[in-house]
This record gives sequence, structure tokens and C-alpha cells, in this order.
Amino acid sequence: MSQHTPNALTEIFKRERDLVTRLKQEDGHFARLADDYHDANRAVHRIEAEAEAASDERTEQLKKKRLGLLDEITAIVARERGAA
Repeated sequence: MSQHTPNALTEIFKRERDLVTRLKQEDGHFARLADDYHDANRAVHRIEAEAEAASDERTEQLKKKRLGLLDEITAIVARERGAA
């Protein structure tokens, strides 16, 4: 399996990389969201790469969780970008 995991926050927020890094360091809530997103994204990637087995229901749950986390992360990044 590749070391590259698609949909990583570093790919999604390329232009806001410094902001995301700062938020991870300074905002505990954001850091937890980013960690949860990373865990869910990695699990989805492992399932899609067939490195790990999971039911369709489990896969869909993980994808919905990942999307919800990304929505919340995106809102925080947008708010902070606007405040800067």
C-alpha cells in the first residue's frame, strides 16, 4: 500500500497550510477534529485500498463521519481566514 493517503488535510487546504498548522497547535478543539478526520480518512483509505475489510455499512459510516468532520474543519478555517 502507498504511503500517500488521498483527501489528507494538507492536500485539501494547500493554500491554508500555515493556518491549519497554527490552528492544530493553538486550538485544542481544532486539533481533535483534525486528528479524528485523519483517523477516519485513513480508515476509509485502507478499506478502499483493500488493505482492511469492512462492511458497506461501516464504510458509509466512516465516510459520513469524515465528511462531517471536514465540514466543521472547513468552517473553522474559513472563519479564521476571514479574521486574519
